[in-house]
Amino acid sequence: MDKILSRDGTMIAYRRRGEGPPVVLVGGALGTAETEAPLARLLAPRFHVVTYDRRGRGASGDSGPYAVEREIEDLVAVVTAVGGRASVFGVGAGGALALEAHAAGLPVDLLAVYEPPYTPGASGLQYKACCTSRLYRLLSSGDRAGAVELFLSVTGVPADMIARMRRAPLWSGLVSMAHTLAYDDALLGDGSIPAERFASVTARTLVVCGGASTASARRSTRALADALPRSRHRTLTGQTRELAPQAVAPVLTEFFARDVYAHQAS
Repeated sequence: MDKILSRDGTMIAYRRRGEGPPVVLVGGALGTAETEAPLARLLAPRFHVVTYDRRGRGASGDSGPYAVEREIEDLVAVVTAVGGRASVFGVGAGGALALEAHAAGLPVDLLAVYEPPYTPGASGLQYKACCTSRLYRLLSSGDRAGAVELFLSVTGVPADMIARMRRAPLWSGLVSMAHTLAYDDALLGDGSIPAERFASVTARTLVVCGGASTASARRSTRALADALPRSRHRTLTGQTRELAPQAVAPVLTEFFARDVYAHQAS
């Protein structure tokens, strides 16, 4: 993997694949560049695809204290490494990061996000506050495994599957990244969609959800699309929060290839 220094001196590791217009993939909670590799390989025949380890994950460093601005600077560093401008696809909290970065001034040609986990509405905000409190309580007590379990259960993973995951080799890797769950939590603020801030998201944006995702996730993505100035919404039949790379790759290929050409020609 290549590495680049972020503004605060944190080393950020990234990997390139393919040739063509640059597309940066921004992973979600507990994800790494390797998590995004299957999708990157599917996109590489048409694009110069960049995956990276967000701070605190994989081969990237982690300088404290955490601030959303530092994660934005990390993404800026990665985009700078591939020419200073790119299209971006973010999954889950990575989608929230992509939106925040563009709203803060990151040059983005085209933007696509899959189910950023905002929880608008009174009950959603209350639920987010409860989850935030539980997460920080677990992390402050050193119960990293408990924090991972909380995240998995909140995202709909059944208890018996979590028990099997605890016995699998991947568990230690998830626990090693448990502290970054607080980073993703911070990216989402109080859970509401920051419509006023996102009014400055000027890139054409594709907001995607899964047809088999929860009703609240589908409502949230539609509300997000409504809040963005130049967006359209798309539902992928049969997909859930665990997005299959082969399901989204053709959608992204069509969106980025056609719209990059139109953007450059305009």
